[in-house]
Amino acid sequence: MSSIATGQALPRLTAESTHGPFDSSTLLGRPFVLYFYPKDNTPGCTTESQDFRDLHDQFLAAGCAVYGISRDTLKSHDNFTAKQSLPFALIADPDETLCQLFDVMKLKNMYGKQVRGIERSTFLVNAQGILVQEWRKVRVPDHAQEVLQAAQNLAA
Repeated sequence: MSSIATGQALPRLTAESTHGPFDSSTLLGRPFVLYFYPKDNTPGCTTESQDFRDLHDQFLAAGCAVYGISRDTLKSHDNFTAKQSLPFALIADPDETLCQLFDVMKLKNMYGKQVRGIERSTFLVNAQGILVQEWRKVRVPDHAQEVLQAAQNLAA
């Protein structure tokens, strides 16, 4: 499967999530956000998820759904969701199918060693299922607010 680019329609995406099976075809007619993060219960990922949580009602008011994605298991996601009171689904991608489609797997330096992991990235998909905006190499502060603004602009 090749990677997706801005302006392209997404293929049908299916995966397991904390809210049951995820199927992007059920979202046609509604914009949605997919944010990829490296790992549950780590400082940056926790802050990012809390920021999306705290703005969730505003995303809903803009008609936009939010989904978090990492390579963690559903069990890990369930624990993270409960601990952080996340109102949106977290998608488990342990085989990296979605990670590869969105080209978020990168070599990163951790403590002087090269490791392969998820580069924090967010994607906004419009109601027609077209990828309209992407954020790569995301820095957490103010990121969820920036994504919300883009979602609100879609709704306007």
